[in-house]
Amino acid sequence: MFVQDPDAALIRRIAEGDESAAGTFVTRKLHRVLALAYRMCGDSAEAEDIAQDVFIRVWKYAGSWKRDDAKVDTWLHRIVLNVCRDRLSASHRRHEVGAMELDMEADPGPTPEDAVALLSTRDRVWKALAALPVRQREALVLTYYQDLSNAEAAGAMQISVDAMESLLARARRTLKQRLLDGTG
Repeated sequence: MFVQDPDAALIRRIAEGDESAAGTFVTRKLHRVLALAYRMCGDSAEAEDIAQDVFIRVWKYAGSWKRDDAKVDTWLHRIVLNVCRDRLSASHRRHEVGAMELDMEADPGPTPEDAVALLSTRDRVWKALAALPVRQREALVLTYYQDLSNAEAAGAMQISVDAMESLLARARRTLKQRLLDGTG
């Protein structure tokens, strides 16, 4: 059964030079692009730069998207990963990934002590995640944080589903070990 890609018409309009379609696409996808970029590089300013590069590439290469090759979201995730890889390999520097940014609104839920414990846990997880090899980190981020299926994540990474499952298994083992050892 063929499922219509909700973004296919938008990408075709972008390929034709429709600036309003590009604006709509950015509005729809910016949050996910920023989230993936942040989770890959661990720096908000860098994630914003990556997002800008991604949307420039979308504008430039929208005509190269082929419906039969990948869904628009899969294609977009592939672009984000490629830009992240380019930046990570070009910089040759390791980023300490800090705790996720918290919402600034007051939350009536947890106590300050609970919040500190949660931040400590998040910090440990992010450090352990950042220490993973890039491909393992990509696999975890795409499936757990970007909520892609294994098949969609494999498509974004341009690998087989079996290879994706293998990467995920290794990543989970390594992450678990780092967290248990206290090295994460």
